[in-house]
Amino acid sequence: MVTSGRSYASRNHFDVISLITLSDSASHLGRATLNPEQLAICDKLASSAQSVAELSAALRLPVSVLRILLADLMTSGHITSRQRITDSADPDRQLLEDVLAGLRRL
Repeated sequence: MVTSGRSYASRNHFDVISLITLSDSASHLGRATLNPEQLAICDKLASSAQSVAELSAALRLPVSVLRILLADLMTSGHITSRQRITDSADPDRQLLEDVLAGLRRL
């Protein structure tokens, strides 16, 4: 129901670490056509940018469903996304270990 029967987004594919923000024009766009889940996404993004993984956890939606909702919001102009910024193609081992330790503490 949430995704109107779709099992994947046809465009605007999001990585789980992509940062999502409200677009500058989001306040001028109508919210009347958004479903409750899309409204919750916009409300969550009103305070700060969030990664796809963070949004999924905060809204208790599977990443696959969230990606479809985000694609619709991107198409309608409500959100923008940024890929992660890295200095090299090789991930920082210490950073990965810190993230793993943080996840284990959850």
